[in-house]
Amino acid sequence: MPDPASPSDASPSDASPRAARLALGALVLGAAAIAFAPIFVRLSDVGPVAIGFWRVTLAAPALLLWFLLERRPAGADLRRGDVRMLAAAGACFAGDLAVWHLSIAFTSVANATLLANVSPIFVALVSWLVFGQRFTRLYVAGVVVAFVGVGILMGRSVEVGPTHLLGDALGLLTAVFYGSYFLIVARLRARLSTATIMLASAVGTAVILLPIAFLAGERILPGDARGWAVLAALGLFSHAGGQSLIAFALAHLPATFSALALLFQPIFAAALAWILLGEPLGPVEIAGAVVILVGIVLARRGSTG
Repeated sequence: MPDPASPSDASPSDASPRAARLALGALVLGAAAIAFAPIFVRLSDVGPVAIGFWRVTLAAPALLLWFLLERRPAGADLRRGDVRMLAAAGACFAGDLAVWHLSIAFTSVANATLLANVSPIFVALVSWLVFGQRFTRLYVAGVVVAFVGVGILMGRSVEVGPTHLLGDALGLLTAVFYGSYFLIVARLRARLSTATIMLASAVGTAVILLPIAFLAGERILPGDARGWAVLAALGLFSHAGGQSLIAFALAHLPATFSALALLFQPIFAAALAWILLGEPLGPVEIAGAVVILVGIVLARRGSTG
């Protein structure tokens, strides 16, 4: 994937209109690619944490090749603080994958997905409280509208009740982990290339998830070639492809808007479930998707960068 912005000029506030349009396209494509992840997870025959391990491990060779092809000396841009942040990115992404997969075991897929998608609110709160970012009224209106749309899109599938409390709490914790990962990557993209961040965070994630999978007694290895193919598709398409596109976009777009724009993901996921799994979308779900799109457009127009 081309990464035209060098680390030194990768500030979202300085992005040209052309770079911003390119980044927005990359963000939408990235959301579409990671929308396939639940399909691959459902088709896999290994344990939930093991799925996360193979997701980043099978993506690593492609990420390593990309890193080696970059025209800069390996590690030339890294500072001590960068190494700590890269390790934190890997830890947060490991937490995101492990906790989200675990949440599905204690609540419905719809609940887990809906709650994991509240990460844009976490990103906005941290950006406001920690980094002092201010938001326009139009941006806030866009956030509200987008989440109303998510509620409409997924409302019929969500299950409310005390039996889902643990799984729902884990779904919210997933949002915190992913929101933290998102903020770390956004700050790293001000200096480091996409390939550097993706490779380092993938290694950190794999190192954490493999022992957890073993300790949990999960099945680690797929049973046949089909199982390996599913995991390879997850790693190469959803992670090396999708997450890298998102990381690339963070050099040119505000993290708060980018996090909200990833609400494209449930739209794509619902469409895929309709096409691939025979789970039809009715007029209500389609209306919810339209409302999400309206909210994202409003947020983009109200984004201050």
